[in-house]
Amino acid sequence: MAVYGYTRVSTDRQATEGESLDVQARTITGYALMLGMTMEHTYIERGVSGSKPLGDRPEGAMLLAAAQPGDTIITPKLDRMFRSALDALDSLAKLKTLGVSLHMIDLGGDVTGNGISKLVFTILSAVAEAERDRIRERIATVKADQRERGRYLGGTAPFGFMVASDGALKPDAAQQAAIAAMRAMSDEGSSLRAIAAAVQAEFGFRLSHTGVAKILKAAS
Repeated sequence: MAVYGYTRVSTDRQATEGESLDVQARTITGYALMLGMTMEHTYIERGVSGSKPLGDRPEGAMLLAAAQPGDTIITPKLDRMFRSALDALDSLAKLKTLGVSLHMIDLGGDVTGNGISKLVFTILSAVAEAERDRIRERIATVKADQRERGRYLGGTAPFGFMVASDGALKPDAAQQAAIAAMRAMSDEGSSLRAIAAAVQAEFGFRLSHTGVAKILKAAS
């Protein structure tokens, strides 16, 4: 009957601040010693988001593959192993079926064999998922505000604009002139391919006919 540990940090910065891997490892080792257990191996997940299901993480997948009936898994905190309630409860059900004990130190120990612990586990898993949803909503709100104020959100800047030093989009004179020419040719009935060829010849911008269509649609 093997005893495995599991630790995780989302970023390189977290590895040296706050929930460091060393702190997590010492917590797990101390807990195991207190219960008279000997650690077989600790799976260390570096730079992996908790939003990714346990089985889809490199170390998490190896942990689940290694676990056998009678084994024990120890993790310092709920959020080191799970952020999604669905993933947490699904993984817990699989471990119980397999006969593997899961100890979460912040929840008081074995969450697979104690009724109260399982209840707390379920509630906190749901809370963790709700927090993720709130974070996602806040990010969406910020992005919407940036978009309304013309802030650049990453990726390729739209044709006709460049990114200013303050992060705002500002018109690119040469590309705006090309857009004006495209609109004029379109109004005159020129085909998209003809417009693309003319823009390349006159302005030096190499665009496909579908690219011209998208630019004209955005500029309309």
